[in-house]
Amino acid sequence: MKKSILYIIFLILAIAGESSYAQTEPFKGYRIEGDTLIFSFDKRDYKKVTTDEYGSILDFEDLDIKNVVVSGEFNNWSKRKWSMIQIDENRYELKKKISDFTDEFSWEFKFVINNAYWAEPSRKDGNIVRVRKNGYVLPSYNLKMYTAYPNKEGNVTFTLNGYENAKKIVLSGSFNKWNEDLFTMTKTEDCWELTLKIKPGEYQYKFIVDGKWIVDPNNPKKKRNEFNGFNSVINIKVPVKFTLNGFLNAKQVIISGSFNDWSKKKYRMTRTKKGWIDTLMLSGGKHQYKFIVDGKWIIDPDNPVKEYDFHGNINSVCMVR
Repeated sequence: MKKSILYIIFLILAIAGESSYAQTEPFKGYRIEGDTLIFSFDKRDYKKVTTDEYGSILDFEDLDIKNVVVSGEFNNWSKRKWSMIQIDENRYELKKKISDFTDEFSWEFKFVINNAYWAEPSRKDGNIVRVRKNGYVLPSYNLKMYTAYPNKEGNVTFTLNGYENAKKIVLSGSFNKWNEDLFTMTKTEDCWELTLKIKPGEYQYKFIVDGKWIVDPNNPKKKRNEFNGFNSVINIKVPVKFTLNGFLNAKQVIISGSFNDWSKKKYRMTRTKKGWIDTLMLSGGKHQYKFIVDGKWIIDPDNPVKEYDFHGNINSVCMVR
């Protein structure tokens, strides 16, 4: 729906008629593969469409689909900008780099047929949110996209041992705006667990056991929260490869930066036929760095991204998303 007629609602899924996400249910409308976000539309998943002008509800099968567009908060609800590519008789896709989006944790979006009709998702879809206008709840839903989402092939698994008699355990944290319903954990023979696909970065989280909030008893890392309690903390890191070409006559090259408190000794690079390399596990965000070649500090000659630090030095910059 047009942004002008909506309140932008962030992660409000506890409204009547909206469901939490179970590990076995896929999120509708998109998937994330590596650093690529793929919007996916399958006309067999939809039965109704609506229009802006009169709010009319039409049968999906009555439409002659000529094009499909992704419209959402990320492109100002445009009906024309993000056209999808048809890949077979029923399916359309559009690929975007995750780095093309801001660092928000979620966005509302919808698919537009023929630049005019909004495809209405099912109330059974896990990632939906009610549309609102002027404070009123409308009989329509938007899809919701999250940078963190349950995926069995994800990069981090949360587990909680015990609590065999619990009826429901939910994972809630800064990665989903502390939603109390969205990420329902699955009970196994030994524990409760949930695997997420999540961007690198530091996140705070808690478990909600039958309505009671608890920290992760197996994670000693905690931070005090605004309620004078504590949240568990997890830092998701990814491998980042650094390369310095040339300097083959150097005896030693060290990479130093904001990620290791500018240590002069910690990360020694490995000599190759063309130069020097090292791979570091880094958290999400911006990292400043330099190379130390036989004691001399230099910026990365192959990286055009640079900035000053608080001491007036120029450093190379690496962004991890």
